[in-house]
Amino acid sequence: MALSWNEIKERAIRFSKEWVDAHNEEADAKPFLVDFFNVFGIIQKKVASFEHRVKKLGEFDGYIDLLWKGNLLIEMKSRGKNLDKAYTQAKDYLHGLAQLELPKYILVSDFQNFRLYDLEDDNIVEFPLSELVNNVQHFGFIAGYQKRHFKEQDPVNIKAAELMGRLHDKLKSVGYEGHPLELYLVRLLFILFADDTTIFDKDIFIDFLEQKTNPDGSDLAARLSELFYILNSPKEKRLKNIDEHLNRFPYINGKLFEENLPPASFDSGMRQTLIECCYLDWGKISPAIFGSMFQSVMNPVERRNLGAHYTSEKNILKLIKPLFLDELWNEFEQVKDNRSKLMEFHVKLSKLKFLDPACGCGNFLIITYRELRLLELEILRTLIKYGQSVMDISQIVMLDVDMMYGIEIEEFPARIAEVAMWLIDHQLNMIVSQEFGQYFARLPLKSSANIINANALQIDWEDVISKDNLSYILGNPPFIGSKMMKQEQRDAIVSLFDKSDGSGTLDFVTGWYLKAAKYIQNSKIKTAFVSTNSIVQGEQTSILWGKLINDYKIKIHFAHRTFKWSNEAKGNAAVYCVIIGFANYDTNSKYIFEYEDIKGEPHLIKANNINPYLVDAKDIFIGKKSNPICDVPKMIAGNVAYDYGYFVFEEKDMIEFIKKEPESELFFKKLIGGKELINNEIRYCLWLKDIEPSKLKSMKTVKELVNKVKNARLLAVDKGTQKLADRPHQFRDLNNPKMFIAIPKTSSENRKYIPISFFNEDFIPSDSIRVVENGSIYHFGVLTSLMHITWVKYTCGRLESRFRYSKDIVYNNFPWPNFFSASGNEKQIQSIEAAAQKVLATRAEFPNSSLADLYDPLTMPPKLVKAHNELDKAVDLAYRPQPFTSDAARMEFLFELYEKYTAGLFVSEKEKKRKK
Repeated sequence: MALSWNEIKERAIRFSKEWVDAHNEEADAKPFLVDFFNVFGIIQKKVASFEHRVKKLGEFDGYIDLLWKGNLLIEMKSRGKNLDKAYTQAKDYLHGLAQLELPKYILVSDFQNFRLYDLEDDNIVEFPLSELVNNVQHFGFIAGYQKRHFKEQDPVNIKAAELMGRLHDKLKSVGYEGHPLELYLVRLLFILFADDTTIFDKDIFIDFLEQKTNPDGSDLAARLSELFYILNSPKEKRLKNIDEHLNRFPYINGKLFEENLPPASFDSGMRQTLIECCYLDWGKISPAIFGSMFQSVMNPVERRNLGAHYTSEKNILKLIKPLFLDELWNEFEQVKDNRSKLMEFHVKLSKLKFLDPACGCGNFLIITYRELRLLELEILRTLIKYGQSVMDISQIVMLDVDMMYGIEIEEFPARIAEVAMWLIDHQLNMIVSQEFGQYFARLPLKSSANIINANALQIDWEDVISKDNLSYILGNPPFIGSKMMKQEQRDAIVSLFDKSDGSGTLDFVTGWYLKAAKYIQNSKIKTAFVSTNSIVQGEQTSILWGKLINDYKIKIHFAHRTFKWSNEAKGNAAVYCVIIGFANYDTNSKYIFEYEDIKGEPHLIKANNINPYLVDAKDIFIGKKSNPICDVPKMIAGNVAYDYGYFVFEEKDMIEFIKKEPESELFFKKLIGGKELINNEIRYCLWLKDIEPSKLKSMKTVKELVNKVKNARLLAVDKGTQKLADRPHQFRDLNNPKMFIAIPKTSSENRKYIPISFFNEDFIPSDSIRVVENGSIYHFGVLTSLMHITWVKYTCGRLESRFRYSKDIVYNNFPWPNFFSASGNEKQIQSIEAAAQKVLATRAEFPNSSLADLYDPLTMPPKLVKAHNELDKAVDLAYRPQPFTSDAARMEFLFELYEKYTAGLFVSEKEKKRKK
């Protein structure tokens, strides 16, 4: 086991005194370095070699004074010699070393002075021999004490995962697969980590592989089986004549090595891969990151985007800080000056319990546990300032991994999560060891995280942990959209929601929200989940939150509005998410995290109430409506063709067709869809709605197309489509308004305004646009204003991050300005119309630019920006005299107005006349 820092310092004092007192000018490097390694409790000959021969540049041989492969190179010089030259000489040796042998540190010394080069962090430390006692911390890597900062995408994590993936593939290729393979690799993961982080004596596993197994790998499986048995056996129960090297391995327990696995089979290449794994610095690997990467390498598809599948620490902290961590640190600050209250707080901290009901490889539990242990460390530091003695540090560390609970449907990640919790616990124990000068490791393992391999939507969470004992629920349940779900997943959601209307449209994640809401009834448990933003937009919002709020009295305590959830890994798909924290009780402390840039940092907004749309307003549910709540023209969908591509033409194809069938020219119309609208593109369609039968019969080429459409419709699975074969010359829908406003069904969220425009009867609207029939310039003005766009942002559904405009959710529920109870309305309407006309006129000044060009944030003409700003002011004034300072302020107002409209507080002039 590693020495404590106090023991190392005592040895450093003795070593310095002995060698400072030795005035021999011709001091021998070997005894000096043997004694130096002994300061850190390491036997030099077991880890490093003297006078290591190496080929230098220029084909000359050189001899390194001491080389610890993969860790440390030492070059000694006589007293008073130039250490710069010693360092240059040491660097020359690097050219002759294999990649795996390259050191992380170079130490040069003249027996009186030390200079340590950290090659990874590019740091240099220099001090005289007499000051070694004050600098031993820089050599913590020799004893196994390594303090590391993890990067979200550390190359070491990826390299380790790739090597383990290679080993996985080789074992699987020889027929070793399934549960045995997964558990085998999890055991190796633990052993590799233990070999680098003082759970084992330093490097005894790599020594075991290199010294105790055959180079061809023929006996490696048998030796590993033997090692697994040893790690599961207390020392007192081991055979008396056991191999001395094997007996150095400690008893691990924790049931990790308990199951008897079938023997595997290795060859020389597989043995070499395992040895390469050993030469990585596993002390630098983050359990939170590596677990997910480790899982990914087992899937060849996921492996191509290695690193894209873990949840970054930064994003995890976005959830746990407002859920509990900030509150706990605040409490610590309040009690830290009172010893008895601080001790009570410590006990309270140790009794907290956490559940992640979709824990995967344990990322959320790992970071949660780490942050709690760091808070506990601060408590211990403060208590010691009060004079609390520390005879045995293990007696005052109260937090342990068994405070963490998880549910995971797949066995492999569940086992990784369990092991990863042990690994993070050990890393934190090493921090405690450094802090208090005592070696602290929990061996044999007595506690483990409570990770249950089960389907979280099917089991009773009370069987995992009683809600009377639980403090918090957290995690990021699966991101599977409604249209991407398997049938059994959809069935599970519909069943959970008691087959209520619309439950078949819900995303998979909603199941965890409902299970949590049921579980936390009549408790103080706080819950927070990461979810795709679809659950706070569009149709799903009223279905999910209507049930949570009305049936289970759920209150939202905090929320992160939409942001980009990613780890910036190569190949990582962007997911647009929200974080929602909620409970079965209300609180006065409600906060919204608002993102001006969805890739940036949020700012905090104090809220009185957070509704399902994550707006500071009353709890309102916007469901589908077949008609507008205001007195405005109806919106309809564009035309679905069901023509299988036969009636739609590019311009060149239409010209060729007309050459063959000249009379068909009269029946071509321009087809306008979202793409054509935004990009100023033109396509055409054969519009045969009212064609005379005799005319159709006379056009042979057209008739052939009609026949093809008929046959295709007859072959369709859908009965409704089959019925359309009765009128094969027509689109399914037959909308051809004389004048209409077109709004794209899908458009980019990056534009400040949705590009919309007017069209006449020469254009046939396709199903990728929404149509306001006979819409006026006033309607155009309001629909293209910031007021309406803000409503769209908060209420529409999304395709990835793009807006999906819905007539039943967005348009029909939109609260237009109330012009039925105030004076001066005609003037305000005229003001909006004038400003809207200015927008159209300004667009017309750029005839060669599409709406995509005109509304691109980088290329939008200043004149058009100004015209829209004037229109926004005119529309805002139609709602109220006071300006709106933010989107949130607009939505708060619009929700209040919506509530008045739906409560029947406004009655239109048309309605008044009807009643008269």
